[in-house]
Amino acid sequence: MTRPTDSTASATTSAMRQPPPEPSPGRPLAPGVALLAIAVAVINLLVGTVLTVVALTGHVLGAWPSPDPLTPGLLGAAMLGTAPALFTLGRAGTWQEARTLVLPVAVVLAGLLTVSLLNAGRLYIARGGPIVSVLFSLGWLFTLGLLCVAAAICLTAQAVTRSGPPAARTAPLPGWAKPPLAVLGSSWLGIGTGLFVRPGFWADFVPWHTDRVDAQALGVWAVALGVGVLGALAEDDLDRTRAALLSLPGTALAITVVLAVRASHVHWNSGPGLGLIAMVAGLLAAGASGRFLLRGSAAPGGATRGAGWSNGGRLRSGGARRTQP
Repeated sequence: MTRPTDSTASATTSAMRQPPPEPSPGRPLAPGVALLAIAVAVINLLVGTVLTVVALTGHVLGAWPSPDPLTPGLLGAAMLGTAPALFTLGRAGTWQEARTLVLPVAVVLAGLLTVSLLNAGRLYIARGGPIVSVLFSLGWLFTLGLLCVAAAICLTAQAVTRSGPPAARTAPLPGWAKPPLAVLGSSWLGIGTGLFVRPGFWADFVPWHTDRVDAQALGVWAVALGVGVLGALAEDDLDRTRAALLSLPGTALAITVVLAVRASHVHWNSGPGLGLIAMVAGLLAAGASGRFLLRGSAAPGGATRGAGWSNGGRLRSGGARRTQP
């Protein structure tokens, strides 16, 4: 029987003493979350296109009868505006890079399902109507329920995913951008909460004709926009909010197109009309300025990119790093 040489034994001992590799910074993005984002993006693209096009032609299509085609058109525009950003989440490596968009999506799914169930008697599937509307109502309810179950499972799996060391914030928000973001996010969140909780009162502040279900559905999307903007403010990092920054101008532009085509149905001279202009313009400005700052921070000589973390949490180059949760 041959005995191991001293060199072999030394190599084996050295390998056994070697510490395990350090995990990547941040919490890895669960595969289910990325798949959920892509599934929602596809549905948003299809359903959003149908709702928007039908509304632009002056007709109403939705899960419930609306007094004005503007509301379902805006719901469709919001779906279209967020679809491109959701597709980009497939390239995200950590939960920190995705949560500013995934959490608002979860709010929309749960909120719209809640609105549909609270007003189940007003849905076409319950009250009857044109066959296309009844089938759309049935598909709307089934799809929302399925996506809500999938979202609950995926977010639970994400919550129990083992996290690595704290990831660095590589591109902090400039100080001048934080107060406007706080005002913008609070405005959308506050108005959306009012529309959802007390639609009978807050519906009068919508500058076109709406009913209870329309007001609550618009409130859900407003709350989601507020959560997204305030979430980006809490992250305090442009790299972590790339997807959210893409969704803001996309949503603002899609909403602007619908409002422009149906402009005669909006009371622009009222306080709510002027407020709506300011809030939509705020979304566009926030997204555009964020993308501009991202390009500036990625340029040669950028203050935060020399030792930054690449997508997925890996260190691109050596140097000290500032780690934050």
